[in-house]
Amino acid sequence: MDLFETEGDNAHDFTVSELSGAVKRVIEGEFGQVRVRGEIGRVSRPASGHLYYDLKDDRSVIAAITWKGQASKLTVRPEEGMEVIATGRMTTFPGQSKYQLIIDDIRPAGAGALMAMLEKRRKALAEEGLFDESRKRPLPWLPEVIGVVTSPSGAVIRDILHRLRDRFPRHVLIWPVAVQGERCAPEVAAAIRGFNAMTEGRPDLLIVARGGGSLEDLWGFNEEIVVRAASESRIPLISAVGHETDTTLIDYASDRRAPTPTAAAEMAVPVRHELLAAVDQRGAALSRCISTGFVNRTQRLRDLARALPRPETLTQTAAQRHDLWAGRLDGALGLGITRRRARLDPLAAHLRPRLLADLVARGRDRLGALRPEDSLTRRTERAQERLAAAGARLDPAFARAVAEAARDAARARATLDALAARLEPALRLRALADRLESTDRLRQTLGYRETLARGYAVIRGDGEVVTSKAEAAKAAVLEAEFHDGRLVLGAKKKAKAAPPAQGSLF
Repeated sequence: MDLFETEGDNAHDFTVSELSGAVKRVIEGEFGQVRVRGEIGRVSRPASGHLYYDLKDDRSVIAAITWKGQASKLTVRPEEGMEVIATGRMTTFPGQSKYQLIIDDIRPAGAGALMAMLEKRRKALAEEGLFDESRKRPLPWLPEVIGVVTSPSGAVIRDILHRLRDRFPRHVLIWPVAVQGERCAPEVAAAIRGFNAMTEGRPDLLIVARGGGSLEDLWGFNEEIVVRAASESRIPLISAVGHETDTTLIDYASDRRAPTPTAAAEMAVPVRHELLAAVDQRGAALSRCISTGFVNRTQRLRDLARALPRPETLTQTAAQRHDLWAGRLDGALGLGITRRRARLDPLAAHLRPRLLADLVARGRDRLGALRPEDSLTRRTERAQERLAAAGARLDPAFARAVAEAARDAARARATLDALAARLEPALRLRALADRLESTDRLRQTLGYRETLARGYAVIRGDGEVVTSKAEAAKAAVLEAEFHDGRLVLGAKKKAKAAPPAQGSLF
């Protein structure tokens, strides 16, 4: 008999596996579908795609798992510190002798918790400078190509295309994405980065659009991956997520926020008809300015032309001065030649007798030396040769006399020019004096006092000049001004007021 065997003990001996299986069946049978409220802690995302995390409150902790197939369907990705309501089933893990919760769905535990998490994420991203105004780029005035990131099957893309077609048709590239659920954030971020990576046909403007929805429906546009992609975009980006009251984190990172997708299309392009009207108005204004400028300049030219003197007036003085100088120049040249000739004649008178005496003496010597047999013709030829030689000696003397006369004439002309230069200001002053005298005569002719001297008078009523009978009749005092003084013609007496009529006794 076994010393350790107890009499009457009929309990069944379980193996470890049997006991673990029994516990598993009991737990899964009792807690097949449960909803648990708690705070998420210690989130783990291994390469297998499963999610491992904890659900805890102030006293207890439950291990939780979301398998890969269910993780892609979660509308809200679990994050540490998030308060959620998890739906799933309880089970055990025999390998470690523990129980755990297999979660199929996660919902935030109220909008307050979700908004608190959103505000925490917004502050963290703002501290990194992703929302700074200095990072925002201006929108192109008229983009050639517009890229739209949205669902291709919703009403949003139809509204955007319709609005663009009405305002200013542009080429539109659509990048289809999921706008809700687990695939929303990575697909939207990939679309933004894909448009920026294009080399040919790259859009000039991006629009990220989605219709309205709850905070959970729009949560994909609050993900950090989407915010960073929008902030890093080199293409100007308009966010049009939700309605006017909906605000997501991509709105802070985008270059411009539109309250609705239709408003985003209105921001993207101007109105073509308004541009054409503005161009027509500016063209008409330009034409009017050009026409007015021509008219004003033409009138100004005419006014200046009337102020200019007549061409013949400008040339008369110069012509008169030219005629005066020309007349004096001829007389000066003739006088100079006469003076030079007078100086030359005495020299020639003294020179001729000497030359003739010399010629006669030489002729006699030659005649005395002639032989009788020389003929008369031969003697005549010799005399002519001697006379030509004497004339040749006389020509240089005349040439020097003429050159000296020319030099005297040049000096006389220079003197005449200097006198003319001194005479020109005097002539100009004379012309100005004539104009001043003519203007004074015109003043004397047109002045009203000279008109009074011709028998006219100026009539004033109450100190003002009157020009009609009606004005004279209204004046209380009339005064006439003659060339030798003024005379008061008369003053009207004020009529006495009539006594008031006696009223009727009845």
